[in-house]
Amino acid sequence: MAKKRRQLVIMSGAGPAMGSLRDVRAGLARFNTSPDGSGASDSGIERLHGPGMVVEVSTSADPVSQAVATLNDEDYAFPVLMKLCRALGWKMVDIETGRTFGG
Repeated sequence: MAKKRRQLVIMSGAGPAMGSLRDVRAGLARFNTSPDGSGASDSGIERLHGPGMVVEVSTSADPVSQAVATLNDEDYAFPVLMKLCRALGWKMVDIETGRTFGG
């Protein structure tokens, strides 16, 4: 049976927004998380691929208020997410448990 993928909502630790779409992309890029080069989708969601995860950001909302990280490999993804949340002042909420992590 396939292992269930963990999903975390990433949001600002202070204030209503994480930043502009450009700032969010740049912040994630510092942690090796960026588009795969396939171009923007028509769904209004941009998928940014990082170590052990895919982060989905709405392209229709600027400034960005939240993003969803789907962890494909939690052993790789979680430490990276913790570091980026501390560095960027963001926090994460586990969708299933409601537990909050990060900055």
